Amino acid sequence: MTVFPFDAVLFDCDGVLVDSEPITNRVLAQMLHELGWPIAADECMRIFVGKAVRDEISLIEAHTGVRIGEDWHRQFRQRRDEALERELVEIPGAPAAVRALHHTLGGRIAVASGADLRKVEMQLDKVGLADCFTGRVFSGQDLPRSKPFPDVYLVAASAVGVDPSRCAIIEDTITGATAGVAAGATVFGYSPGGTDPSSAHALRSAGVAHVFNDMAELPKLLAQWRVAVA
Repeated sequence: MTVFPFDAVLFDCDGVLVDSEPITNRVLAQMLHELGWPIAADECMRIFVGKAVRDEISLIEAHTGVRIGEDWHRQFRQRRDEALERELVEIPGAPAAVRALHHTLGGRIAVASGADLRKVEMQLDKVGLADCFTGRVFSGQDLPRSKPFPDVYLVAASAVGVDPSRCAIIEDTITGATAGVAAGATVFGYSPGGTDPSSAHALRSAGVAHVFNDMAELPKLLAQWRVAVA
């Protein structure tokens, strides 16, 4: 019998499990317009995907001349979450892939995101995946350092009791892939096409082991990984 080559799988959330980035960045672009930065939604995606808005406050202030306080950030989160509640859908194939890997690995899967924990948990609940990750959802914003540092992936690996070197990480951005590689895991890049942060070339440059474009293929891809690299 073929032995599954990984002891755990750690997922990013935005852009990997849920199709949230276009929604979030549309709201962000609208709010930046209101501050005086006339940025298009696609340009907003290019700059901000894979990054926490809180970590880019100096950039926003430089473009707008407006000091960004907690009230603005709170309003952004509220407007973002309202839009996500209305519009969010899963990445095609992600729910079935998650449940298959949850079964194969006896529950040793986790989410490690750079987004705030409330948002991540809300999104997983909305697409019906919360039960697969009970007690194993982690946010880099709860740690001193978020992605591209490896900390959130190291915490997630520890929580499932697996050495990072025995983990597969599923990422879609340079920032996240850099974090996964730094954690010592095998990183798989999901690149369905579209924004620059999830381009196959960008992910390979960040050190991912393999780039794929269909989440439905993930369980088979991971199961056959030793064959693929032999």
